[in-house]
Amino acid sequence: MQEMDQPENTDERPEEEPQPQREPTGSPPAPRALEVKAEILQHKSRPPPRDPEVVKIQAWWRGILVRRSLLFAALGALTIQRWWKQIRMRALEARRRAVLEAFTRKEWAAVRLQAWVRMWRIRLRYCRLLHAARIIQGHWRCRPCGSRGFIKGHYRVTANQLHLELEIVLGSEPCIVSECIPLPVKQ
Repeated sequence: MQEMDQPENTDERPEEEPQPQREPTGSPPAPRALEVKAEILQHKSRPPPRDPEVVKIQAWWRGILVRRSLLFAALGALTIQRWWKQIRMRALEARRRAVLEAFTRKEWAAVRLQAWVRMWRIRLRYCRLLHAARIIQGHWRCRPCGSRGFIKGHYRVTANQLHLELEIVLGSEPCIVSECIPLPVKQ
């Protein structure tokens, strides 16, 4: 009995149940889709409202939206420009510092070299004068002359001068000679 209640063909459905409609891909759209498209087209082809106050409000709102988007774009551009300017300033400052340090090193080397050369020249002159003073001292200190006179002398070296004092006695009057020789020292 149960077998009789069931249909013989499994693909067949009872007549009360409608079969779902399968549309092939190339078939025209369903009528409901056509209604939605027609409604959208009707919306687009609808003439603008004739109320001038509505148009003014819409224009004002569109202007607000455009100004807001332009403000955001300008703020973004200013932020990027400020960041780029800071990067460029840091790079420029680093470059300036490197150039200044190189210049300072060169100048300091030149100053030290000049100081060494000056020191060497002054020391050489000082050594020459010292040698001359020693020779004078060795030959003239209390040495009798052929004419019954004698020569006494001494020297003193200060920071920038050589003081020579010679006393020559020939006969009755002594002759005193004082000489200050400046040493070239840069102050």
